[in-house]
Amino acid sequence: MMREWKQIFIVAVFLVGSGAAAGQTRPPMTAERAPSKAIRPVVVLSAQSVADVEQKLAAENKVEDLIGGEGMQLRVAIQHEKGKTDAAAEVHDASDDVYYITEGSATLVLGGTLEAPREVEPGEWRSARIVGGKTYEVAKGDLIIVPRGTPHQRNTGGKDFTMILIKVFAEPRRAMQPKPGR
Repeated sequence: MMREWKQIFIVAVFLVGSGAAAGQTRPPMTAERAPSKAIRPVVVLSAQSVADVEQKLAAENKVEDLIGGEGMQLRVAIQHEKGKTDAAAEVHDASDDVYYITEGSATLVLGGTLEAPREVEPGEWRSARIVGGKTYEVAKGDLIIVPRGTPHQRNTGGKDFTMILIKVFAEPRRAMQPKPGR
């Protein structure tokens, strides 16, 4: 399990650290520049703490954030689905997704175009299905990287399925705004 976490975080660190996820380039080093300072504490989660979260989620369809929130460009969550079939097809304009499957299997459709897309919030598109995508069978231990703008849809066939979801955002996340009427 520890080796698997290392692989996941290497991918996430590469995406965030290189600026590739946001299409950024690094400015040239000059005499006036100095290394940046950490803006948040380091997060180290033991295999046991991750297993505890997975166990907690096993009873229902749920997502538990491990890292993320306002001002961050990275979200790490454990997502569990039980008895769920087709999820909506989606496209994210400003975030890349990395999936690491820890339990179960699923069918992914990646690429193509969304059929009759609707924008559910700025830059977040949904549809009932994808037209012209490629189908992949994925299972425990597989790592999938879905770049922003790529249509994607998951079907777990109604079986238990758990994955670690890493989202890399182009811009730091803003505070959640309350929905009108709440």
